[in-house]
Amino acid sequence: MRLIKSLHLVLLLAMALIGAATAQASEVSEVRRLLSQGDHFAMIRHAVAPGGGDPAEFKLGDCSTQRNLSDEGRAQAARIGGKFRAAGVKQARVYSSQWCRCLDTAAGMGLGKVSELAELNSFHRRPDLKEKQVKALRAWIKALPLDKPTILVTHFTVISALAGAGPQSGGIVIVRREADGRLSAVATIPTE
Repeated sequence: MRLIKSLHLVLLLAMALIGAATAQASEVSEVRRLLSQGDHFAMIRHAVAPGGGDPAEFKLGDCSTQRNLSDEGRAQAARIGGKFRAAGVKQARVYSSQWCRCLDTAAGMGLGKVSELAELNSFHRRPDLKEKQVKALRAWIKALPLDKPTILVTHFTVISALAGAGPQSGGIVIVRREADGRLSAVATIPTE
């Protein structure tokens, strides 16, 4: 009887592993398919940075005053880059918020030169900036060439306002830019 129970558990574990591998292969295929189209780009919420918001003494450009990536977050950034490479994206245009945790996520992915973009900065502590910033970001995206894979690393608040999605830390949202400039979240790839 014990042998049968053990074999049953082994079989269940094997089925779970096969299911996880199939789901991961499907995600990779979906990323490849969507980013190869000229009207899609990826938005990524920065990798794991423990806590919420930023300390009161926050200063842009001074990482010692900010909430930063943990060791887990740095490893997660490398895994995110690995997901893109597995999808055939070896190089990309990479834009990032000026917050250190976003810049470190973008650099840690290893997909190309990272360009800072103030429009990707968080407005969590400054909700009065939201409308103006989202409008500016939409205009920038409308003119953005999408002739090669493009990745925007930013914050929950920005992704939520722009694409209506709320990914976990390190989550990837594939966004379609419509001909009229509207943006639609078409796929969400979980962090792990």
